[in-house]
Amino acid sequence: MATQIEPVSLTGTDLHLSFGPNAVLRGVDIDVPAGTTAAVIGPSGSGKSTLLRTLNRLYEPDKGDILLDGRSVLGDNPDRLRQRIGMVFQHFNLFPHRTVLDNVTLAPRKLKKLSAEQGRELGLEQLERVGLRHKADVRPGTLSGGQQQRVAIARALAMAPQVMFFDEATSALDPELVKGILELIADLATEGMTMVVVTHEMGFARSTADAVVFMDHGQVVESGPPERIFDAAETERLQRFLSQVL
Repeated sequence: MATQIEPVSLTGTDLHLSFGPNAVLRGVDIDVPAGTTAAVIGPSGSGKSTLLRTLNRLYEPDKGDILLDGRSVLGDNPDRLRQRIGMVFQHFNLFPHRTVLDNVTLAPRKLKKLSAEQGRELGLEQLERVGLRHKADVRPGTLSGGQQQRVAIARALAMAPQVMFFDEATSALDPELVKGILELIADLATEGMTMVVVTHEMGFARSTADAVVFMDHGQVVESGPPERIFDAAETERLQRFLSQVL
């Protein structure tokens, strides 16, 4: 069942979004070449999570454009777009009354019209990928938080996305569980998945990301390779942020 997905580039240009009088995104540009990982960092309330939700059109931008593989997707069916972009949230959002395998295979079976046997094969393959094949037939409530987040990642990967978004995927986990999830995301980066990772784990951003994007007050203040962002910050806003988190 394994299919090699060709990674695509993702670009957001001049993205604006307001909730009432509150401007949350104020002209954001982000460019993620195919097969690379962008880590988005910044203080709470800077618009990081809103940016992800706008890029996959859970929120529609007031202005700007979103391109996958160089083509605007603002005119596409949002549900079709979200089949191309996998998203893993801070909270796992698993169905407690269904087995782990059912959680992973529900969307691909429904949307891709797979048979029960095809769905099971695909689901077991993705659970193997995240080290949880042996938990296929249990309920999510019996798993640790880190295991539940692995199931959520397997569920996203089962749709064979061209791009993956991670929105603070480790912030709801106990510290000892964080490392395993970050290693799993790093493995996906090594495989060449195009990814945007909103994170407060600076060590991960430095070691795994190809580019780091620093946001504050709904704008991209600085972006560039990790070594420049962390070792040669140009703006006082980024310098101040790093002095507080490093």
